[in-house]
Amino acid sequence: MPADVLLVEGNTHISGVIKYLTQSTWSHAALYTGPLGMTAHASVQAHTLVEADINLGVISAPLSKYSKFHTRICRPIRLSDRHCRQVCDFAISRIGLSYDLKNIFDLVRYLVPLPVPQRWRRRMIALGSGDPTKLICSGMIAEAFQSVRYPILPEIARAGSQYSEQEIMKIRHSSLFVPRDFDISPYFAVVKPTIERGFDYRQFRWADRSPALGS
Repeated sequence: MPADVLLVEGNTHISGVIKYLTQSTWSHAALYTGPLGMTAHASVQAHTLVEADINLGVISAPLSKYSKFHTRICRPIRLSDRHCRQVCDFAISRIGLSYDLKNIFDLVRYLVPLPVPQRWRRRMIALGSGDPTKLICSGMIAEAFQSVRYPILPEIARAGSQYSEQEIMKIRHSSLFVPRDFDISPYFAVVKPTIERGFDYRQFRWADRSPALGS
């Protein structure tokens, strides 16, 4: 569905760096927007993803690009139709911007053979050029959701008196987000296509039992 976040387990050296520093399976994120424009030939798959690619910058891509990768779909819960379109349009408007290579260089520079304390990992990843026209994959998607005030992992501050205390959400800077944040966010549901398509365990054909039980 539009505004779904596709998390990808990459297999490059840079992917390994990101997975190491975030202690996560996921090294890349792309936003599903639905078909972008018309294709010239029926055999050409429509582009449905917007992502920040290390070599090409912010681009669109077909879903089939990651058909052979380990992936996960994270869906924003109760995102309105209007805000869903705004999130997708925001990402689409970023196509053509550059990738923040300095952020990647910082990751490589700080990769050491010893374990990195948890409190340092996110700070290391937040390093980058600071140029708003340069983005990394998760930062671009975070900006898209923040444009409609949809939470991912907001900072929570407490305000008020001891008798009337409230929790106030504070927007985290987009450069601080990494792919795994969409996975662990309490505001995104993990979507499993097998279940979505109507999973029925009674239809399985097991090698040690034939024919399969119908009930």
